[in-house]
Amino acid sequence: MNAVIRAVTRVAEREHGIEVLGFLDGWAGVLEKRYVTLDVEGLRGTLPRGGTILGTSRSNPSMYAGGLENAVANLDALGCDGLIVIGGDGTLACANHAAELGASVVGVPKTIDNDVAGTEQTFGFNTAVQIATDLIDRLHTTAESHDRVMVVEVMGRHVGHVATHAGIAGGAALTLVPEHPFDISEVCRRLQRRHDKGRYASIVVVAEGAQPVPGTLDVPDGAVDQWGHKILGGMGALVGAAISERTGFESRVTVLGHVQRGGTPTAFDRVLCTRFGAAAIDAAVDGDWGTMVALQSDSIVRIPLADVVGVEKPISEELYHGVAVRFFA
Repeated sequence: MNAVIRAVTRVAEREHGIEVLGFLDGWAGVLEKRYVTLDVEGLRGTLPRGGTILGTSRSNPSMYAGGLENAVANLDALGCDGLIVIGGDGTLACANHAAELGASVVGVPKTIDNDVAGTEQTFGFNTAVQIATDLIDRLHTTAESHDRVMVVEVMGRHVGHVATHAGIAGGAALTLVPEHPFDISEVCRRLQRRHDKGRYASIVVVAEGAQPVPGTLDVPDGAVDQWGHKILGGMGALVGAAISERTGFESRVTVLGHVQRGGTPTAFDRVLCTRFGAAAIDAAVDGDWGTMVALQSDSIVRIPLADVVGVEKPISEELYHGVAVRFFA
């Protein structure tokens, strides 16, 4: 996100003489009027730095009575001509509602899961896939040394983009994704067949939101966080335990978790962020409010925010069935 912030500020200041404010902790900063003034000098060195210097939160004005109206009023009171909103579906949905109330907003798609509609990729996705692939590569050696099944749980609440790409790149024997419920008996059968052929090491990639076919594997009810989101995680452990119990193969589970979100962004993501940031401030200068910048056919385009919010982008069936499944155990 820092690369987007840097690009927005650089183009705004250097090309248009526009003052840029950075609200702290996402929408919470807008609601509470907490912000800092951003400039080119202060953002030097942030391009390769992961995360966000402004902080983030899951706070959403729509959660509070009159929250959106207060957010829009705060922007007016501060003399803001427009707001560039960087986030996933929930953040962008809030931006779209603010636009309906008269706020001048431009959206930038950000989610590691790559599930925002209208754009071929969101930034952060490429970095997460590279991190997951690197770790899967490392697990191959220990799996081969100890004749084990290594189950790797990666991010992916509702879609399996990270799992599918990392599974293909890492040479996984199987990849389980939310879009296609799995039968644990079939998973074990495939692994058994693979091991019967003398391939004693297998990697199984599991998206955190993957679900079994109803009635094939007991899954405990998950807790929810303070915002009502289901707390995911643990599917890898369930799959690993079931594989060990049903096949007798020694299994080990590795949960990559938030390690996928940290560290230095890839070159691809740095370039994409810079392109998104420059395109977002261009849209603001043009007065093309209520839009989101998106990557389509290697070009940055603008599309209506209203067309993308609430629309989930599942994995490509051509990629999953045409490539990933063909290389399964």
